[in-house]
Formats: sequence, structure tokens, C-alpha cells
Amino acid sequence: MPNEYIMMAKALRPKKSLGQNFLVNEHIAEIEAAYASGRNVIEIGPGLGILTRQLCKTSKKVLAVEKDTRVYNMLIERESHRNLKVLNSDFFSLTNEALDGFDIVVSNIPYQLSSKTLMWLSNHGMEAVLCLQKEFVEHMLAKPGTKKYSKLGVMMALTNKVTQIMKVPRSNFYPIPKVDSIIVLVKPLDRSISPKIASIIGMLMEHKKKRLKNAIADSSKYMGVSKEAASRISDKIGNGEDRVFKLLPGQILEISGRIEKELKNMA
Repeated sequence: MPNEYIMMAKALRPKKSLGQNFLVNEHIAEIEAAYASGRNVIEIGPGLGILTRQLCKTSKKVLAVEKDTRVYNMLIERESHRNLKVLNSDFFSLTNEALDGFDIVVSNIPYQLSSKTLMWLSNHGMEAVLCLQKEFVEHMLAKPGTKKYSKLGVMMALTNKVTQIMKVPRSNFYPIPKVDSIIVLVKPLDRSISPKIASIIGMLMEHKKKRLKNAIADSSKYMGVSKEAASRISDKIGNGEDRVFKLLPGQILEISGRIEKELKNMA
């Protein structure tokens, strides 16, 4: 029997500009929806409604936010559930009031929205089950001293507990993307990081292969100070001989805080 979701996707002609690769495997949708059992859930980019339908079976309330008007029109025709509300909108333009009362996001988001979605979740302290590009998740979960350890991994380790749920081969989507995916559970930790500290962490990780003292010195222009001033900061910070990418997330956070303090003292 032909897969009805593949037929629907072909008829819709997915838009590359919106990163539309639609999930066409109901079993995967069932696994994702189980994490929202009895809860009020937001689905970003419901697409063909394969996950939406499963969420409506398990969740108390479902808000599906679809930007593409063509897809939205198809959804409201096909999916009519007492606990479902579908909005034709850009999710990131919605007000906090529109999202009030929801406590988890469950979505197969377009890969291009991965970073933006994680930032939104961090700002709102909301739990999520997300299907993301495999390589992106590998960067999220990368450990100190490994090649894929980056700002993303440091920030995620500091602000969330990320658990891998399952790998999803690319054949479960239509059109078939060039990469495989991984579903993760993201639970926020009780810690907020200021934009300034986050920018300093990013600054250090830009030079992650260098010793800390050199990473700080080479970031003088970014910090708005002279090379000499950057070297003085480095001397006060300590850990100068350590390679940045071998430092634990907590160490990088502490060092970034000390750098911020020294910059304030210089101002």
C-alpha cells in the first residue's frame, strides 16, 4: 500500500526555502508523541500532520504552528481534533500570551531553525523533544577534547540536560534529505547565562585549538582592548597553558566570568 504521506508531500511540492522535509513514518511520530502524554504541547512546523495526529491522541492540548499557508489549509481540512488548535503564523513572531499554558515542544523542525529553536527554548525554559540533523546533535553532545566540541556543546551542557532518544535514517522523510537525524530530549537546567558571557564563551571557542592565553590575546580586537591589555587579562585569569577545547564547560563559564569582570574594571 502506498504511503499516504509521501503522496501528500509529492502533491504539495515541498519548498526548499522553508527546509521542508516531511516525516512519513508514523512509528517515529508515535515515539515522539509519547513524551507529551497528558501535557500541553506546541508543535513547530507540523507539516503533513503525521506527528500532529499522534500528539492529539496523547496530549491534553496541542498548538500546531504552520508558516506555509498551503500546508496550513491542508491541515485544517484533514486534522480536526477537539484538543487541537492550528495557527498559520511564524512561530517566532508569536507573543508569550499566545503560548501561555504550554509546557513542552515536540517537533520535527526544519534543520535551518535548529539554533533559533534552541535559543527560544533556552529563553523560555521549556522542555522539548526535537528531531535534528545528526551532525548538529553530535556537536550538541560533544565532550571536551573532541573534534566536535564547540560553543554549541558548551552552552547546551551549561543550560540543558540533553538525552539522545533515537537515530532516524534519512529514508523516513520526503523529500529524502542528504543527512540522517537524531531525536533528542532537551530539559532546561536552572541556570541562565547573560548574552555578554555567552559572547565571551563564543569568543574563546573560536580559538578552541589554542592555549587559553593565546586565545585571549588573539581576541583583543573583539574585546575592544589592546594586545597588551588582553595579555594582562590572561595573566590574571590563569590556566594560560590549557588548550581551550580541553576545558570543561564549567571551567569555560568561570573563565568567561573572570574575563567579563576584568573588562569591566578596565572600562
